[in-house]
Amino acid sequence: MKTRFKLAAVGALVVQLGSASAQIPVVSGAESRARAIVSQLTLDEKVDQLLNGAPAIPRLKIPAYNWWTESLHGAFGPGATTNFPQPVGLAASFNDKLMLDVASSISTEVSAVYALERVKPTFNKIGGALNTWSPNINIFRDPRWGRGQETYGEDPFLTAQLGKAYVTGMQGQSPDVPKVIASPKHFAVHSGPESTRHHVDVWVSMQDLEDTYLPAFRATIVDAKAGSIMCAYNRINGEPACASNLLMVQTLRKDWKFDGYVVSDCDAVTDIHAQHKYAVDAPAGAAAALKAGMDNECNGATLSNTPGLGERYKQALARGYISQADIDTALVRLFSARFRNGDLPGLMPQERSFPAADAINAAPHRQLALRSAIESLVLLKNDGALPLKAGTRIAVVGPLADARRVMRGNYSSAGTGPTATIAEALRAQFSAAQVNLVPFGPSITDGDPVPASAFLTPDGKPGLQASYFNLEAGSPTQLGKRRYQAKAFGSHTVTHLQSLARDFPQAGTHTRVVWTGSFVAPETGSYRLGLAGIKGQLTVGGKPVVLAKRPTHWAEPVALTQVDLKQGERYAIQFETESGVSQPPGMVWKRVSRDPLADLRAGAAKADVLVAVVGLTSDLEGEEMPVKVEGFSGGDRTTIDLPRDQREYLAEAAKLGKPLVVINLSGSAIDLSWAKANAAAIVQAWYPGEGGGPAIAQVLAGAANPAGRLPVTFYKGVADLPAFDDYNMQGRTYRFYKGEPVYGFGYGLSYSSFRYEAPKLELQEGRDETRLVVRTAITNTSSRDGDEVAQLYLTPPSFEGAPRLALRAFERLHLKAGERREVSFTLNTRDLSFVARDGVRQLMPGSYRLSVGGGQPGSGLPTEAASFSLTRKQVLPR
Repeated sequence: MKTRFKLAAVGALVVQLGSASAQIPVVSGAESRARAIVSQLTLDEKVDQLLNGAPAIPRLKIPAYNWWTESLHGAFGPGATTNFPQPVGLAASFNDKLMLDVASSISTEVSAVYALERVKPTFNKIGGALNTWSPNINIFRDPRWGRGQETYGEDPFLTAQLGKAYVTGMQGQSPDVPKVIASPKHFAVHSGPESTRHHVDVWVSMQDLEDTYLPAFRATIVDAKAGSIMCAYNRINGEPACASNLLMVQTLRKDWKFDGYVVSDCDAVTDIHAQHKYAVDAPAGAAAALKAGMDNECNGATLSNTPGLGERYKQALARGYISQADIDTALVRLFSARFRNGDLPGLMPQERSFPAADAINAAPHRQLALRSAIESLVLLKNDGALPLKAGTRIAVVGPLADARRVMRGNYSSAGTGPTATIAEALRAQFSAAQVNLVPFGPSITDGDPVPASAFLTPDGKPGLQASYFNLEAGSPTQLGKRRYQAKAFGSHTVTHLQSLARDFPQAGTHTRVVWTGSFVAPETGSYRLGLAGIKGQLTVGGKPVVLAKRPTHWAEPVALTQVDLKQGERYAIQFETESGVSQPPGMVWKRVSRDPLADLRAGAAKADVLVAVVGLTSDLEGEEMPVKVEGFSGGDRTTIDLPRDQREYLAEAAKLGKPLVVINLSGSAIDLSWAKANAAAIVQAWYPGEGGGPAIAQVLAGAANPAGRLPVTFYKGVADLPAFDDYNMQGRTYRFYKGEPVYGFGYGLSYSSFRYEAPKLELQEGRDETRLVVRTAITNTSSRDGDEVAQLYLTPPSFEGAPRLALRAFERLHLKAGERREVSFTLNTRDLSFVARDGVRQLMPGSYRLSVGGGQPGSGLPTEAASFSLTRKQVLPR
């Protein structure tokens, strides 16, 4: 079912162009219509359109549009959108075809959300546009970076291939008329630390820039034709990224011929003067960005309807820093994009149709989420413990065994489809009688949103009551009350501040909301309670329990406390929040053990195997977060160890004489040295999305055969790495690290086994193009059907700054038991090239070593090698 609607024609000049739309090429037709609109705008209207929250222009019948839309691994929108694995997990699939399908599904849901939101367009609400600020294709150069989970790993080639697949799936096969415009980010050289991102000046060699930091951006812009790109916060070699002549003017516009629009990271334009001190004041900073080619400024103040944000551009114009033409050029790019994606009508002969609401979290998308989760899982060790036999008695232990929120990762929509915990999924896969959940003690990973069924209003109805108070007059003035369904509150999707504007238009910008009601515990036990997105106090049963002096994140110990609750008993609660808090309010809990080691021993006594679910959460590692506890600071990590309590717990579990299967949930590399030496099996599960629980259960049961590969190196510790804030690539990632990792990039096991035949090479050295065709055959030598990930690596001739080796091709393929299949890879000139010390990409004469197999050469996985030589040098364009 499709939703069709037309928006009114936009302006008289646009109408006059309508009859020629079939003859005008899409791009030039969009530009013509955009110029017609821009020519009719006043200066005040123009400067407001430069911001992410673009207000409506009623006299031209142009609706409001908010460019701020996210869909890193699922659409942001109302209700339950499909939640796919975290991008680093999708990268572990080593499957660009899967990525294409995932991005296409997300694009459908983004379009459906747009159709729903377009009925009442707003410019101060995230989501609901036909563009998206994804994918994140920064290089995950250091495991301490909290946002590395959003990327496709440490390798430029893998990131480029997956980034291209994402952009193509999101935009569709016709980039001139994209379904949803993709914005690869953050351009460029951006990967932590989070604490310095607004002011740091990153100095990087031209070799590392061209070899590591730019290839994925070039691939998504030049090859996949992304319609947008997002510039980063940091400076690069002295210039703010959003005002960089090197990146924005020379590389993007001149070398890559990019004609789309550039959006800034949020408040990055403000940083140009306020943080970097690169400009004398706000108008000068805005001018520097606009002159460099930044077209659309994301400013967080748009979310709170802050007026006058466009004044900086008017002041810059008055001072002569920018011209009317600079403003108009940016606006033409922006309005052209809105015509091409179908937000504004008149470009195409027929109006665009949009998916209906039932396309959001549709059954095929949920099935794809499960498939994606299965393909993301990496089996790192298996001493024969897996797959578990049908009648195995399982004790599920560890802090994340019954955790739900952790599965979603960061940048996930507040509402997602049903997400089973690992314990729940194991019970469904085996039986409730076979699977015993053993509670863990209090942990920094505690906390899941309180489920909808737990909340009751003061009069006993489902939900919570919200009382609104205007604080602007000095003493609080009550505005009124509204009841919110528990369904919304429990899933963190209460939009009370947006509802406030609708229900109480007399409210000021400073508003307090007091929530009252009660909750009911599902079973008797000890619970940790906490708050999220709330500045205020949680009262339970009339007694203060948690005091949050600032907006909280649920992983912060200051916002968690332990209480004993009885099954079925109502506990009166009251807490408050104030306008200006960035995330929706929520209450979190987790049942914990008073004596976790005693419970562990008791659980192990009745089990044949221990499945320990350990790891991190995206509320500990993430974007610029206030968390500062052992091992974490500001969203980044100070160590790559598991949290101390988990290490101690695993050591005790290993003493109990039962096979120990470790499931690690994290968005980054963990030092798994102890588990490698002591566990019977290890599965790296990332943050696997809504299908993660069933996927893990199926792999443990043998109903699914794992084949994921690590997209990052798992080191032994931070002592093996250069300083976190050092952007020099030497000593980092598998390409330049010379030590022995715990598990290397590209590593992963299967329940099947495979054999490779010696590769046969066909080199074609032409005047303009050099190609290498590599042919091999792969045989599944086991009695199980399974996937294999064939990886091709090149080791170049020796030169200054040369990598040890570099991935240049990969393919995930499914082989039946005993099946032999011939596989070929064709490497083009760019695939065969490397980057010299001066930053020039070129074919380098000399002898090359090639390896093709299930992982890196020397990894212990099956590989075969060959050699070839190139006879001439050839310089490639940037």
